[in-house]
Amino acid sequence: MSTGAVDTGAAVHTGTADQGGAGEGAGAGDAADERLRRWRLVLGGEDADGTGRTLTGRDAAMDGALDSLYGRGQGGRARAGQDRSAGLGASAPSVARWLGDIRTYFPSSVVQVMQRDAIDRLGLSALLLEPEMLEAVEADVHLVGTLLSLNKAMPETTKETARAVVRKVVDDLEKRLATRTRATLTGALDRSARISRPRHHDIDWNRTIAANLKHYLPEYRTIVPERLIGYGRASQSVKKEVVLCIDQSGSMAASVVYASVFGAVLASMRSIDTRLVVFDTAVVDLTDQLDDPVDVLFGTQLGGGTDINRALAYCQSQITRPADTVVVLISDLYEGGIRNEMLKRVAAMKASGVQFVTLLALSDEGTPAYDREHAAALAGLGAPAFACTPDLFPEVMAAAIEKRPLPIPDADAGSPGR
Repeated sequence: MSTGAVDTGAAVHTGTADQGGAGEGAGAGDAADERLRRWRLVLGGEDADGTGRTLTGRDAAMDGALDSLYGRGQGGRARAGQDRSAGLGASAPSVARWLGDIRTYFPSSVVQVMQRDAIDRLGLSALLLEPEMLEAVEADVHLVGTLLSLNKAMPETTKETARAVVRKVVDDLEKRLATRTRATLTGALDRSARISRPRHHDIDWNRTIAANLKHYLPEYRTIVPERLIGYGRASQSVKKEVVLCIDQSGSMAASVVYASVFGAVLASMRSIDTRLVVFDTAVVDLTDQLDDPVDVLFGTQLGGGTDINRALAYCQSQITRPADTVVVLISDLYEGGIRNEMLKRVAAMKASGVQFVTLLALSDEGTPAYDREHAAALAGLGAPAFACTPDLFPEVMAAAIEKRPLPIPDADAGSPGR
């Protein structure tokens, strides 16, 4: 049995038990018997699994769903030392039944893992081109990425269903991310507009005190400020320009989804002029579609090569107010273009006053594979490269707008930027 199958099976069953969906043995107070039950579901009931446990009822049905994906299926479980293959076959009806089964027996988070494994391990992507399959799957960011990669091959009969699936995921993400993003960035825009004659409630006391330390009166143990520094209130006019430059190579699928949603949120803020650019070896400006992130996503084409230098050249040509511009490059930095020119462009933008941010990923998946040499070179230019979760992104953008140090995560993803 493969190690990957064991790990996935363990994750699947643990998730089910924690959700209160355990079968026979769970809740009986016999911890040893429950451990045997879990190991039996993980190991698959081979002669050598050592548990001697027989499954019935719901547990047997769960085991069958796992076996269809991680076992040999119709031919029985694979023996020790043999590769395991799936029992789903290429039949759309059997896959549809299996999708229904796993949604019955496992929580949503586990269903998404199993769907991902089915697509990656069994090559079931082609079945996603059928509307019936799309209606049966549990929609998540990874499924959207898969659909985008199949976009050009998708028949017209499926595109409407695919857009509905993508729309559901995008709407859910907007509900989760939009309010906090707008609030965080509105505050950053207000604070970035410094004024010298603020009203009392607009005074930036930290900066005011720092600027007036020489006016400290020891006898009164206080500072008498001669100069007040305050926050300006962002007007309806454009205060900042943000350029999202997104690598649409296949490995960046989740980042493309999240960046498109954030792009739409930023574009809805009147004080920010947002531009969204996607690239592989060509560059496509999707700014005019930012009012609908679904249109943005279907305007991308995952896969292909990477020419970061060409993409940055285009972004650089669109900058009109460098001191008020934030450029966010989202890429794993595997450059297929001219490396030295890429670095020169970043250096030139920073020298002109542009705030430059490099995100190796914008997703919940942690640190991706990335070009460490390029990440180190960018860090040397003062443009740290790190992976960023969607929840951290508003804070990163707020720091860039206010021109203060970026909140780089402590994880390994931040190491190139230190």
